[in-house]
Amino acid sequence: MTFFRSLLLLGAVTALPGQTPPPAAPPPTPMPQVKMEVENPGGQQPEVPPDRVIITVGDVKITAAQFHQLVDTLQPNYRTMALGSGRKQFADNIVKMITLAQEAERRKLNETPEFKTKLLFQDFNLMASALVEQIGKDVQVSEADLRQYYDQHKSEFETVHARHILIRFKGSQVAVRPGQPDLTDAEALAKALEIRQKLLGGADFATLAKTESDDVGSGLNSGGELPPFRHGQMVPSFEAAAFALKPGEVSEPVKSQYGYHIILVISHDTKSFEEVRPELETRIKPEQTQKALNQTIENLQKTNPPVLDPEFFPPDKPASKPTDKPADKAPDKK
Repeated sequence: MTFFRSLLLLGAVTALPGQTPPPAAPPPTPMPQVKMEVENPGGQQPEVPPDRVIITVGDVKITAAQFHQLVDTLQPNYRTMALGSGRKQFADNIVKMITLAQEAERRKLNETPEFKTKLLFQDFNLMASALVEQIGKDVQVSEADLRQYYDQHKSEFETVHARHILIRFKGSQVAVRPGQPDLTDAEALAKALEIRQKLLGGADFATLAKTESDDVGSGLNSGGELPPFRHGQMVPSFEAAAFALKPGEVSEPVKSQYGYHIILVISHDTKSFEEVRPELETRIKPEQTQKALNQTIENLQKTNPPVLDPEFFPPDKPASKPTDKPADKAPDKK
């Protein structure tokens, strides 16, 4: 039944937002030392033959294959939930939607002019979406396009491997270490300069990081060593200094909202074209898909030009230009 098919496809997109959404993606790493762990919220779920009926509501039957097709219409974060821990909840939403739809049909709400108009445009929307999806599948990113993009954005794939020592000051987002004074900005800067002089004099960076760094995560665990990072993964001042240093160089104190950083760059590395090829395709394809879509619309409208009622849709009036005529001068009083 077309009515139920359309309603289900629309409802598949609107059913899950009523559930508690998964946590939003975390913002870019603000501190140089952050460990990210992604937990699988769904776990392994049982699978059944695709033609097996898994939901029955009155005369409406939904197979496992159709269930997965409905799930595929969801945004990626909801899709993961619907196939994992939220599978039963998603099915319950589908059942509720079909139940209400069947009652609406019994009351002949689907026979009203308003409903038929909405259904018409819903079908248009679904068909247009299907074509957009097909255009996206047909778009092939060429090797030349990938290499050109890589060459133009090569710096974005550069990574820095570094160590740092952090000296916090009052108001820092980093807690004071037990037994340590709460330094003023000037005191923290003076201490950072003193540590830098020790490093330039031959002191071991890792040893000083373990005893002096207020970033206790990297200081105690790895002698200030950080995982390799790319542009956009550190606070701007830290990033700018780290990428400007040559391997083996020690920075001047670099101020951030966390305190003063002393940075030692271990190495610079740029990922090769082959290493980042999948990421390049992910970046380029949406733009090329949009271009292909725009071209398709333009070509189709040349063949079948749309007509808008000029009385209902009058042309846009050009924006009025400000006059340069000076204000009338008040007459002199005699």
